Amino acid sequence: MSPATTIPSTAPDAPPRSRRPLTLVAVLLAVFVVPMSISGTAVALPDIGADTHAGLAPLQWVVNAFNVAFACFTLVWGSVADVVGRVKAFAAGVTLYAAGSLASAVAGDALLLDAARALTGIGGAAIFSCGAAILSTVFEGPARARAFALFGTVAGVGVAVGPSLAGALVQGLGWRWVFAAHAVALLLVLPVVPAIARAVPVHGGGGRIDVPGSALFVVAMVLLTTAIVQGSQWGWGSPGVLGLLAGALAALAVFVAVERRSAHPMLDLGVLRERRFLGLCLVPVAASFGFVTLLTYLPSYLTAVTGRDAGTAGLLMLLLTAPVLVCPMVAARLVGRGVRPLTLIGLSLVCLVLGDLALTLLSPSAGVLVLAAPMLVTGAGMGLSAGLVDGQALALVDPAKAGMAAGFLNTLRLGSEAVAVAVYGSALATVLGRRVSDGIGGGGYPVAGNAARVAEQAAGGDLAGAAALSGATDRTGFAGFLTRAYDSAFHSVLWGLVAVGLVLAVVIAALLRGGRDTEGVVGASR
Repeated sequence: MSPATTIPSTAPDAPPRSRRPLTLVAVLLAVFVVPMSISGTAVALPDIGADTHAGLAPLQWVVNAFNVAFACFTLVWGSVADVVGRVKAFAAGVTLYAAGSLASAVAGDALLLDAARALTGIGGAAIFSCGAAILSTVFEGPARARAFALFGTVAGVGVAVGPSLAGALVQGLGWRWVFAAHAVALLLVLPVVPAIARAVPVHGGGGRIDVPGSALFVVAMVLLTTAIVQGSQWGWGSPGVLGLLAGALAALAVFVAVERRSAHPMLDLGVLRERRFLGLCLVPVAASFGFVTLLTYLPSYLTAVTGRDAGTAGLLMLLLTAPVLVCPMVAARLVGRGVRPLTLIGLSLVCLVLGDLALTLLSPSAGVLVLAAPMLVTGAGMGLSAGLVDGQALALVDPAKAGMAAGFLNTLRLGSEAVAVAVYGSALATVLGRRVSDGIGGGGYPVAGNAARVAEQAAGGDLAGAAALSGATDRTGFAGFLTRAYDSAFHSVLWGLVAVGLVLAVVIAALLRGGRDTEGVVGASR
């Protein structure tokens, strides 16, 4: 961080205030579309499969291709933005996203659709990394806190409304319009790029793009994310998955060695020596384990164990997602009234741990009131830090490296989400498999040799299908047994989430200990 020197707003490189609102709206519109695609595409998969006659693997990669590309290129785009300029990189990302969405809308088969979705993911990585860096550059002090609060709120709204909007488009116009709508929204952003360029002080143009480091990082992330995606299908101990993980570790080791010797590294390893920055970057990791896993798997528990239908379960999930829409702006208001941002970030971690802990009280007969409190608290844990942590983390970094820092933060955020969801699903299937194997033996349940397949089917929440797959003579009795086994396995994995949350909270607290809030630091160093 450069020495504190106050530059008045009339300085040549100060962002014109009149263009700040337009810049904010354009960035937020682009940011809104990306999580909508992440959460909404899955709704269209049945219709895509029926239309393209795709098999299971190509159909799954309609979602996975986007997620893998997004995770691989987030840090790369952040580094590129610091060299060529973050507005140019943002515009390139918007263009790629729009082009990929249009290609997805007209794709004639699943393989072409997978390739188009990968291109879209590359563009989405640029939007998130460069959008956050632009906001960090344009806004200062309380205005930055409000901008990043809106950033977190809009991303949360995109996740929340993605499935509903996609479902309406699929039902009314067909699955292709899910992707066409994303392209239309992004095409509205491109005409605003010149105004954004005039609002953002010039950064970039120095140094060179780290091609070897970027290539090594992409290879490592492709191997790692592919191992995570395929782990549940191939088996976590299979030679294929172990080989992918070993390759990822080797590529990362070479990447670190190359970056240490590079004059213009993609990732400045010196940034990671700033313990407060590293601590703040771990906050989204805690949210991935404490919140995103439940966002993915709690609906299955509500339908499979408590007996609620899908519509009721969807409505109940609003108890988990509603705080994500409200709390970022609440946090911004509290900061504006003098509450320390680090205090709110600490409170968010406490809420995540307490919320997950309270969810262990769930039972098959749990009423709405029993569900409401832990779900609202967990959602608040996610919402209080959303956006706020980005502003605090980027304020610790030299403004010239804001793109790289935003890329690293979002790489940890998105990568940890993929890891957390995959690990949770694998743990649930493993524990449930043991419960099924231990509970089988007589009583009309002759499926000991088929326990793994039954557990895998049940882990997805399809207890009726698992009961049919079992071949048990007493289907009703076996279905009741599976319900009890699923409930027990779910609670065991919840305790694991609580343990992970506690460990991360302690580590983050240690890294942030003695730190001070950073809004004033960045405002002074502009």
